[in-house]
Amino acid sequence: MYRFLASVLSVVALCGFSPVRPAEEGPVLLSVIDRDDGQELDLHPHRGQQWVAGSPGHRYSVRMQNRSGERVLVVLSVDGVNAITGQTASPSQSGYVLEPWQSSEITGWRKSNAEVAQFVFTASSDSYASRTGRPANVGVIGIAVFNEARRPVYDVRPLPMPRPTPRPMPQYEDRAEASANARAAEAPAPPRAMARSESRQRLGTGHGEREWSSSSLTSFERASRTPVQVSELRYDSRQRLVAMGILPRGYPRVDNTPQAFPSGFVPDPPARGR
Repeated sequence: MYRFLASVLSVVALCGFSPVRPAEEGPVLLSVIDRDDGQELDLHPHRGQQWVAGSPGHRYSVRMQNRSGERVLVVLSVDGVNAITGQTASPSQSGYVLEPWQSSEITGWRKSNAEVAQFVFTASSDSYASRTGRPANVGVIGIAVFNEARRPVYDVRPLPMPRPTPRPMPQYEDRAEASANARAAEAPAPPRAMARSESRQRLGTGHGEREWSSSSLTSFERASRTPVQVSELRYDSRQRLVAMGILPRGYPRVDNTPQAFPSGFVPDPPARGR
């Protein structure tokens, strides 16, 4: 059992429409919202992966929906980087705690308990991961989900209450190890590896403007070392997805089928005599 501090963020979910999505195993549903047009990005399956098409320059958020009646811990990785700590992502790191049935949108890289730097679709070479020497995993958003350990319930009717077992103090990463990890994360990647990554991937996630985003610290005890769910979404520009054969040429197609609600309100009729 492991106890540590994790960030909690409650965000009002935006409303949006998307086609019926494939069934996703696990308690948390992962999706991407384009904040500039308010729409959830459609999922496009391709060779066992789920892809979304991002628009360069648009801000986006990662929506995480807890579909269970228990608290869960969600470690969020963007381009292979932990969205809270900035470390090269690992399931063992800090994450967001979602309450039962809670839906939250993560809008950026966490800078403090009050601010984030916006997630922005940008050129792969300008992504935060590439600028910190880690371009190999640009173009993927992922979550690792953990259930919470259940505390034992004692039947005290026939016997006196047993003495509580002392629990270990929260384990914190050694400062020297953390410093070494930070230096390793910031070390520049070999130019050849960086060039190969950028030639494949056009879009990445930039370190955008700062904005207010409140969070707080809480305790969470993982039920196991292994996550109960690991989910990934791949993303790139629409042109790149067309070139890869994920989207058809000419996408999106114009839908000419009749609609019950083609517009919002009833317009005025033409003036008489015209």
